[in-house]
Amino acid sequence: MDTMRERFTTITSQLLDGQTRLAVVLAEIGADGFTEAARRHPERVVNVGIREQLLVGVGGGLALSGMRPILHTFASFLVERPFEQLKLDLGHQGAEAVLVSANGSYDWPAGGYTHMAPGDVALLDTLEGWTVHVPGHPDEAEVLLREAALGGGRVYLRLSNQTNSVPQKVGSSRDGTPGGFLTLRTGSAGAPVVVAVGPMLDATLAALEDTDATVLYAATVRPFDHRALRRAVEGRASADVVLVEPYLRGTSAARVAEALETVPHRLLALGTAPEELRRYGEWEEHVAAHGLFGPRTTLRAPLGTRRQARGVHRCRSTTVRRGLIDAACSARTAGPTRRVPDLVTVP
Repeated sequence: MDTMRERFTTITSQLLDGQTRLAVVLAEIGADGFTEAARRHPERVVNVGIREQLLVGVGGGLALSGMRPILHTFASFLVERPFEQLKLDLGHQGAEAVLVSANGSYDWPAGGYTHMAPGDVALLDTLEGWTVHVPGHPDEAEVLLREAALGGGRVYLRLSNQTNSVPQKVGSSRDGTPGGFLTLRTGSAGAPVVVAVGPMLDATLAALEDTDATVLYAATVRPFDHRALRRAVEGRASADVVLVEPYLRGTSAARVAEALETVPHRLLALGTAPEELRRYGEWEEHVAAHGLFGPRTTLRAPLGTRRQARGVHRCRSTTVRRGLIDAACSARTAGPTRRVPDLVTVP
């Protein structure tokens, strides 16, 4: 199976042949994959060199001239380094573009911390009007790329080396709104609701193999599908939610709180820890180190606040035998003094 990035290069090159409005802007990284496309369309495949701020600036200018630019490089160089240009040259100017990143949070650890971007989605959350896709399979990446390239708006497509074994049905609904969450499993009336984002799905399903839980799958995280989450907890007096994201832990915690503002709930947010790992290793080792999920790994995951009309509850520690939920979301004790775990051990 090809990687998401390989699929991106193939499909974008094909789209350039048929869509004269499309342009690709690169900052050296990924240029080799577009060699043939650049020969066919030299005016629409632009390599600005190692100048990431210029990458976004050129994209903004192309957008204002009526083009649909696709900007591509590693996530840290696409979102973090040129953040001011994203804010001004795209957002402030009302310009629309497609940003396609590679390497996710830590897919190329040998490159060092400069090439890691677990905070990219959280950073984009400070800007308005962005659609954010986090596909979990190359087939999903292709669907979302085609829609973004042929559509409008400011879109961030976050590609990763991590993939699920089977693609899910993703994409916009008939009215053109970005695709919502998919319900893959429905648990009992009191079961926790787990939201697995993109490439976290396979590991999440494996961890929940023997657990009663409702599982939602999200390949599009912005806009956040408030309605799907509310439907999943409909009729409950309170709810337990687990959020499994492949980037900075708790990035979508505020979105969960917004969706369930009228429902007392607890949230266990899992994802990349904010602490820097200085032993670079391989990306699979980073997955294990962050508890997402390797054998016998320990994940420190503070359960965010439980928002209730009667107060906010702090967390304490416990041990979970398998997966995400068993101890975190088991006993349901009424009242504002209930405590919940923040240390999960996955054997």
